[in-house]
Amino acid sequence: MRRRSILLAVTLLGALTGGCSTTHAPDALAQNDPYEPTNRAVFDMNAKIDHAVARPVAIFYNHAFPEPVRDSVHNALTNLNKPVVFANDFLQGDGMRANQTLARFLVNSTVGVGGLFDIAGLIGVPDHSEDFGQTLGIWGVDEGPYLVLPFMGPDPPRDLAGDAVDIGLDPLTYISFHGSDTLYAVRSGAAVLDLRARNVDTVDQIERTSIDVYATTRSLYRQYRNAQIRNGAPEAQDIPDATDP
Repeated sequence: MRRRSILLAVTLLGALTGGCSTTHAPDALAQNDPYEPTNRAVFDMNAKIDHAVARPVAIFYNHAFPEPVRDSVHNALTNLNKPVVFANDFLQGDGMRANQTLARFLVNSTVGVGGLFDIAGLIGVPDHSEDFGQTLGIWGVDEGPYLVLPFMGPDPPRDLAGDAVDIGLDPLTYISFHGSDTLYAVRSGAAVLDLRARNVDTVDQIERTSIDVYATTRSLYRQYRNAQIRNGAPEAQDIPDATDP
């Protein structure tokens, strides 16, 4: 069972583009999209689902719950994912970031009341996110042809394989107790809601200002993923480029 629920990828792009200001896709980033007609049709379907379901619910959530409550939900969800981040830090051979991830998980799980409060951030332990798709990129694996999947959004082969491995890296995949299925469902639903709610304005702005929303989201997705693989470092020749044929 995939970690992301059926609506998550509809809303994922908003999170991926949160730090970007580009509103059109450079011609170079249009390469390596051999399934573009099908991708566009799926993209349009996902957008309709987002407008009919995810966006209205996210707007209600933002209005119904004060920001401190929403931040606590986000902190708890982020903390639950730290074992996956730690495993990928280790697989990437980055001991410093692995230690930071472990410290954040231990501090926030205890003093931070199960991750509801980011105490680790307050004492200066920086946060970061890693997934196995990024790990594959660091290992030199190409992105593969750009894909947009129904209810899941952009998910090229490298990231799709990464999703599957991350499920296996999550200890909660194997833990079973009374109510564990309910907890998993609540966690998945809360992740969808948190992700979409935090990016309502970003997605709206992209849709308002883009001549070709599909091309813009493809460009921003690839830029963001490549930046994640580089961990914010300047682009180098040995980092796989999603636009390479």
